[in-house]
Amino acid sequence: MAEADFIVVLLPAGKGSHIEFGIALGLNKRIILYSPNNEINNLTTTSTFYHLSEVESFIGSLDKLGEFLTSNEDKVLS
Repeated sequence: MAEADFIVVLLPAGKGSHIEFGIALGLNKRIILYSPNNEINNLTTTSTFYHLSEVESFIGSLDKLGEFLTSNEDKVLS
């Protein structure tokens, strides 16, 4: 994680993903949270960490996520 420019967390994420998520937060890495549906905003099942101002959410298809990452490559790597 220390070497990463950013992290993409794919939901539903497991415990290992959440550990990496926490490390990324602690290292001030750019975090993009991906969900194919709107589960990010389901407050009964989501994590409060998903709603921190440091975390970006992307909801949509994996194809659209790829387009988002490549069209914002300069932002992703900054």
